[in-house]
Amino acid sequence: MSPTGRIAVSRIAAGGFFGDPDFDFQARIALGLAAGGVGDIGLVLATLDRVTDQDSQSWFDAWSASGSTLAAQADAALAAGHHRSAGWAYLAASGAFARALEVVDGLADPSVSKPTFAEHRRCFDAMIDSSRGRFVRLEIPYEGTTLPGYLLRPDDSGTPRQTFVMTNGSDGSLTDLYGNSGTEALARGWNVFLYDGPGQQSVLFDRGVPFRYDWEAVLTPVIDALVARSDVDATALTGYGISQAGYWLPRALAFEHRLVAAVADPGVVDVSTSWTSNLPAELLQVLHAGQKDVFNGIMTHVDDDPAMARTMAFRSRPYGITDPYEIFTEVGRYQLRDVAGRIRTPLMITSPQDEQFWPGQSRQLYDLLTGAKELVEFTRDEGANFHCQPMGRQLTNQRMFDWLEDRLAERNA
Repeated sequence: MSPTGRIAVSRIAAGGFFGDPDFDFQARIALGLAAGGVGDIGLVLATLDRVTDQDSQSWFDAWSASGSTLAAQADAALAAGHHRSAGWAYLAASGAFARALEVVDGLADPSVSKPTFAEHRRCFDAMIDSSRGRFVRLEIPYEGTTLPGYLLRPDDSGTPRQTFVMTNGSDGSLTDLYGNSGTEALARGWNVFLYDGPGQQSVLFDRGVPFRYDWEAVLTPVIDALVARSDVDATALTGYGISQAGYWLPRALAFEHRLVAAVADPGVVDVSTSWTSNLPAELLQVLHAGQKDVFNGIMTHVDDDPAMARTMAFRSRPYGITDPYEIFTEVGRYQLRDVAGRIRTPLMITSPQDEQFWPGQSRQLYDLLTGAKELVEFTRDEGANFHCQPMGRQLTNQRMFDWLEDRLAERNA
């Protein structure tokens, strides 16, 4: 290796791809997804090369341009009857548009989020339809309406199979969910089920339905719909929750017991700490004392910083709340201390080194559980550090699916 190559590798290992921590984290996600079949590593690097560090508009423009190019390639391939090629390009395009959406709160004109999301979802749905029957769309009955879902199958034979039910985090796309672990489940001969719940993706963008803390009200209808299908083995359901779903999935498992085993990636005991960790101690005291007017009076200063105000609005939107005191109070309900003892589903919990958002909470969840459990650590030396191991997804899949297969074998013994 040339001296220049050694310097480049050392720079990335020590300082990352960008000085902006959000850009750097998203770059790692994009590279990890490429390893899972979403786009190409070269394409990711070429797109990142067009990004100016800490310039949200340049990030949005670079990823939107890649998405548009890929979408045009996909449309052409489909018109020519090349369904597999079209499916790959549509998936890559939907991933590129998803990356562009990650910075909309930093744009001068955030209204571009709606058309960008629409194109992202068009490409994802086109990927589903390009499967020629292997992947099917479902509507999950939910409180007088439906939730959009997708059952991905290794083939269209209708064979009943073990099914991997994947729950997304706060703002991740279905493309990311699919690329992170869905492709590996399919390669192992499993069904994969993806869905948007309240506050997530299309249910937020298109319907304005907010998050809810009691995710059992979401997961139970999902499982009801799956077990009614002849192509799903109702005795071999497993679950996965990524990022904030490291709270949602365990919360649901305290009440819903039909999964053979599940994975929290990572474990999240208290979602609110990612909101409160930067608040001064005095302001936390005001919040905990219930002094709404005082708290809101202090928080008005957030508007003095336009960037901070945009971030606050972006993070609050999925909760459907704009009042600062009310949003911090609502997020405080998202905790597992009161229900973790009710979980009896065997649970694997990932614990990555350098966890940014909920450090130490994987161990906290592990300690709270009274049933079968396993804590699996991922390290910097493995290239699998940071939240949800973005550049260690295949290592994650190896450990996760081997563990799940062992739990299924135990159930069948």
